[in-house]
Amino acid sequence: MSEVRIDHLDELQMKRLEEMCIVVDENDRVIGAETKKNCHLRENIKKGLLHRGFSVVLFNMQDQLLVQQRQETKYTFPGHFSDSCCSHPLSNPAELEEKDALGVRRAARRRLQAELGIPPEQISIDDIIFMTRIYHDSPSDDIWGDHEVGYLLLVKKDLTLNPDSREVKAYHYMTREELEDLLDRAAQGLEKVTPWFRTIMEGFVFKWWGKNLQDVSQFVDPDTIHR
Repeated sequence: MSEVRIDHLDELQMKRLEEMCIVVDENDRVIGAETKKNCHLRENIKKGLLHRGFSVVLFNMQDQLLVQQRQETKYTFPGHFSDSCCSHPLSNPAELEEKDALGVRRAARRRLQAELGIPPEQISIDDIIFMTRIYHDSPSDDIWGDHEVGYLLLVKKDLTLNPDSREVKAYHYMTREELEDLLDRAAQGLEKVTPWFRTIMEGFVFKWWGKNLQDVSQFVDPDTIHR
């Protein structure tokens, strides 16, 4: 096994590696729990270790998407552009609740507050819409990666942002054209984007962009895990 390099991680990221993620099977059935560190080691991923995650796409009322650039101290995909907020529900009773993806949506609200600094009174569970689930296996380097059943969540609301600089290197609200240009530049090797972000955008979000919430409901597909 290659040496696990953690010298680029700050104190916050080191602490987060100790959190307990929800381990699932290929059908997203809960089968246990494991540390975030163990869930993201390629050595374990190659043995089939799979966990539950989520990605939030946050639009303002001008139909611009919040895109964040991950901080360089992240253990996976440092410095990459990605969705508005991505993380994991934790293995505790509140975030394990399955009905209406309530546990995952609670986790998303927690991380939107912690990572993006959104005031608690500005966002509720009802603001977070569960759209669908996506399986992905995304190596970051020889040591780290993501192997998830990821819940894709939509928020459309004007919110106050005060991102934690330990998590977020930069952030931008982008139009569809600006985001398409970012993805084109990434395809040419001029920018770095997380692989699941491209999948989310090209496979799903571009189909919803500009729709009102009533129209978006036709794209909700909670029973499918897209592969």
